[in-house]
Formats: sequence, C-alpha cells, structure tokens
Amino acid sequence: MRKNILIVAALVTVFACKKTETAPPAPSTATAATTTAPAPQPTATTASVAPAAGAVAATDGETGGTHIDVTEFKRSSGNTVSLKFVLSNNGSEKFDMWGYKLGDRESKSDYKGVGGIHLVDPVNKKKYFVVRDSEGKCVCSNEVADVQPGSRVNLWAKFPAPPPEVSKITIEIPHFQPMDDVTIAQ
Repeated sequence: MRKNILIVAALVTVFACKKTETAPPAPSTATAATTTAPAPQPTATTASVAPAAGAVAATDGETGGTHIDVTEFKRSSGNTVSLKFVLSNNGSEKFDMWGYKLGDRESKSDYKGVGGIHLVDPVNKKKYFVVRDSEGKCVCSNEVADVQPGSRVNLWAKFPAPPPEVSKITIEIPHFQPMDDVTIAQ
C-alpha cells in the first residue's frame, strides 16, 4: 500500500510540476503593418452611393442592380414636403412592383404604389408617413408598372412638413438602404 502511495505521489509531482512553455512570438519585420491595420468594420446600413448628376441623394436596393436617385426633396405649399425620385433597374431581372413592394401593407390602396416610404426626423425623433386623402389613398405614385431591366421610372410622394428648424432628414424606402441627412430644399 505504501508503495502505491509513493508511486501516485511521484506521478502527481512529475505531472503537476511539468512546465508548459509556449514559443515566444517570432520577430516580425511587418509589425508596423499589422499593428496599424484597422479592424474590420461592419457593413454600413445607410446609403453611401454617390448621387447621379442633379440628384440630391442616392441609394441601392436589396435586389441587385436596383438604384434610386432623389431628384427633388423640398418644402412645398400646404405645409408639405415633396419627394421626387427615379427608380432604375440595371439588373437582369425585372423589379416587381406587385403587391406592396414599396407600399404600406396596412393600406389596400397602396397596391403597386409607393405609400410605404417614410421620413425620419432625427431632431424631433419623429416619423412622417405619406400624406393620405379622405379615402385613405396615398398622395403619391400609384399603379406603377414593373420596372424592366435597363428601365427607369419617375416616382413621387408628399409628406407632412417637419418643423422649419429641421433642415435634414432620413428618407426610408422599403427594400432600399436608408438615405441619411438629406437636405430639405426651401
């Protein structure tokens, strides 16, 4: 029994005292390059697409080749803001306007319309929806045909105007990246 205890104690001592060494880091001649390289950044969720000539903002869509150029975004009479934009399809598939692709699913009248667009006021933390008439129809483009590959379509929508001190706003169009800090023209 004593012999077994001595063997166990010896094994414990040998394995417990076993020194584990890690190899020292190898000297590198490229340490400056590795230490100064920035960490990977997450993909931006806001539009960073350069607007076409004459456009005030631009964004790309979820569907490859789809693109929007905002051609006009200004305050207008009736305390409203007018948004005019061009949806381009440079992809190989048609951009279906069926259903409520750019519309508000809660409104039956938005079928093949753009009533789902909204504005976000960062100053007052308020969301502005498309203006609706007395029948609940959006004051915007309706019955929009599918956009075929290589085609473009001019679209528009009216919104309640934010307070006069708000000069920049975010435009959110369903299935497209948001466009931040778009200046509202007077």
